[in-house]
Parts: sequence; structure tokens; C-alpha cells
Amino acid sequence: MTDGITWLAAPHSIAFGGYSVVMARGLTPEQLVGRLTETVLGPQHTAVPVGDLTGDGLLEVMVDRHGSEWDSIGLRYGRCGDWSYTVAYGGWMGEFGGGPPLSRGGVDICHLELEEENGKPVPPQFAYVHDEVVLSAFNLHLDGSWGYDGVVGEPEVASRVQAELTAAGLPDEEADHRDVHLTALGIVERHFGLSLPRDAIVTGTLPAVLLERA
Repeated sequence: MTDGITWLAAPHSIAFGGYSVVMARGLTPEQLVGRLTETVLGPQHTAVPVGDLTGDGLLEVMVDRHGSEWDSIGLRYGRCGDWSYTVAYGGWMGEFGGGPPLSRGGVDICHLELEEENGKPVPPQFAYVHDEVVLSAFNLHLDGSWGYDGVVGEPEVASRVQAELTAAGLPDEEADHRDVHLTALGIVERHFGLSLPRDAIVTGTLPAVLLERA
């Protein structure tokens, strides 16, 4: 029995503000942190270890050092089965995307993200990339107002994921977004064999770093 990833659909499942989780197969957790650090936009950053911390503990360190958790980015990281993972804290929204591709060199990358308090609102996003090729990506609200037009990616993989969404009765414009989010997470969880350790992430301690300007 594993925790899967559907628990991410709960309100404030990891922290206030939403979740940003990156999973990698083919990298150690430390290597994943290193690659993510390279993709922070703007000046070069470095990952500064701050010990094994709970999520609240990392946020307290961020406030102590920067005056506000939103003025910096922290990562907690670990491993679950074949997958290394990172969980972002603080002002991570819109701050990643530069640097070399995370999936270079034959790595599998899964990115799950929700800006929960964005007033627009922004739907949760899912993307699965292998060796710089997008296999499957879509917004997890399946919301036409945000440009959802089916699952994009490598045709064979994307079409199978789309077929599973269709079999589940999605998209459904009358359905509650939270229900759609939960169902869509369940589909990608089963399809790609994804799982995250809920207790370790939500209440346990994990190695943590702050992403600081070099």
C-alpha cells in the first residue's frame, strides 16, 4: 500500500499557497536539488543546507533569514521507491524555468504544481517529461477557460492518458474543480506509478535547503 498522490488535492495539502513537487527517476535527491537550483530565474543560485526540518520548521528559518517566507525559496527532499522528489516552500511561484532541462541525460521528470491562492485562479498543472520529450501534460481542472484542449505530449502516451480521463467522464464542465483535480491525480498516479510519502512531507522531517543567490 502506498500513499499515491491524490492526497495533494486536499486544501493546503502541503502548505499555504499550494504545492510544487518535482519527482525524478534517474537522479538522486541531491542531484535533483542541484538541477532545480540551476533553473531558478535571474541571478545564479546555490542550495544552502539548513538541516533536517519539518515544513513549518523550514518556513520559520526562511522568515528568520529573510523577514518573510515569500521572499525566498526553500526545498525539502527525499526518495520514494524509484523516485527522488523535492517539495518547494515560500515564494516559488513563477521562479523556476531557466537553465538546462531537468530531464536531460535520459531522466524521467514529473512536475505537479498548484498556485492555490492565486486569485485568477490558476488550475493545477501536471507534466511528465522523459529525456527532454514531453510525454503527457495537461491542467488538472480540465478547464476550457484555461485553454485545456486535451492532453498534449508524445501521441501514444498522451492519447492513452486522454482515454483514461474520458473513461472517467472527464472533462465535465458541471463537476466541481476539486473533484476533477482528485480524479485526474488518480489517473496519472495509476498510469505512471507515482507516489509521495504523505506523512514524511506533511508532518515529518526531511533534509532541507534554501536557494540563495550565489
